Amino acid sequence: MTTWTNRPHSALLVIDFQNGVVADVFERERVTAAINQLVDRARTSGTAVIWVQDVDGGRDEGSEAWQIIPELDPLPEEPRVQKRYGDAFEATNLEELLAAAGVGKLFISGAQTDACIRSTLHGAVTRGYDTILVGDAHTTEDLSEWGNPSPAAVIAHTNLYWQYHSVPDREVGTVAAAEVSF
Repeated sequence: MTTWTNRPHSALLVIDFQNGVVADVFERERVTAAINQLVDRARTSGTAVIWVQDVDGGRDEGSEAWQIIPELDPLPEEPRVQKRYGDAFEATNLEELLAAAGVGKLFISGAQTDACIRSTLHGAVTRGYDTILVGDAHTTEDLSEWGNPSPAAVIAHTNLYWQYHSVPDREVGTVAAAEVSF
């Protein structure tokens, strides 16, 4: 279905699951477990796993805040994308990595739901990718003090609107981690 006729492969993106991003996110342990299961299944099936890391806001490359959380274990051969903007495509090498691997379909997981997850979802679909949000494998922190809905409401709303998002010639939707088929 992807608009990329020469890209038959899929990839799992794990966005910003870093010490300096997910220290206080909603249901961290449950989401980490879901991501770990996805990563294991992706590796078993030969699906690319790409780790996206934010290098802004005190998360300088190599710092403790920049590191992927210890509960996740990126393999040395798995690509890492360093980003400064919400959309993991913006001013990064993500598109080149996906093109080289023949990837036309993305499964999105990680943090923060109301920022980098949403930005990357929209960035991917507008660039022609089949874009699937893994509904129980993303999270966010509680920003209700500043007028945001609760983290549970942010996650539920994002899952709902992406489930019904549509564009021509692309597969778009929300799926539970257990239902992901790589």
